[in-house]
Amino acid sequence: MKIHKGDRVVVLSGKDKGLEGVVERAMPAKGKVIVEGVNVARKHQAPTRQDQQGGIIDKAMPLDASNVAVLSPEDGRPTRVGYRIDDNGQKIRICKRTGADL
Repeated sequence: MKIHKGDRVVVLSGKDKGLEGVVERAMPAKGKVIVEGVNVARKHQAPTRQDQQGGIIDKAMPLDASNVAVLSPEDGRPTRVGYRIDDNGQKIRICKRTGADL
């Protein structure tokens, strides 16, 4: 999966189409990401030992990774992610639109 934690992304489809946010968590095994402030569901939470306060909480739910696109660091437009190998043999993610490093 080419989307990592901390990437700035835009939602391409669904009820939150067009919203931007930062990836809080990436789940490569499931092919899903959790984006800050996007796909928020209201959940009824009972009080527990760790969390004494119960009530209705807002919880960010996972989105499929195919429904989000990484934003280019230079122009802020959606782009695809590619890879290149630097001189030290390290794999670096790059923006396909501009060629800039992510």
